[in-house]
Amino acid sequence: MLDEQRIAYLDFAGSTAETVAHLRENGRITVMWCAFQGPPNIVRVHGRGEPVFRDDPRFPELLAHFPDIDPSLHGLRAIIVVTAELVRDSCGYGVPFMSYDEDRDLHGKRFAREDDASLSAYFAKKDHIAQSIDGLPGLPLPLPPSTF
Repeated sequence: MLDEQRIAYLDFAGSTAETVAHLRENGRITVMWCAFQGPPNIVRVHGRGEPVFRDDPRFPELLAHFPDIDPSLHGLRAIIVVTAELVRDSCGYGVPFMSYDEDRDLHGKRFAREDDASLSAYFAKKDHIAQSIDGLPGLPLPLPPSTF
């Protein structure tokens, strides 16, 4: 949580850049949390979002909100900032009980091998990174240089 109306999350290397592309096109986003333990509940934040890329002057200040993350180990592409317009909750009666065992370390290990140049080259070879599946602009390639 950045303030009373804004939240943010880190956008790491992955298979596509659909969220980034659609935020760049129209800014609409919904973020949803489900309770898998305890009382059944679902919370949705509906709002406007934007991807803040690594060369944006706001990036270092936003990254400081995630002190437990070493961004160089995970192929960090952007920080998604969401300004809430509506927050709603609903029953989670249909959400199954599930337990959390532990994080997988595979993503961090995989992308720890990359620097800016090799990460950009990796993305350039992938479909739907520079452009969404419906042709919208995705990630700027080559990636802006990291500032961390």
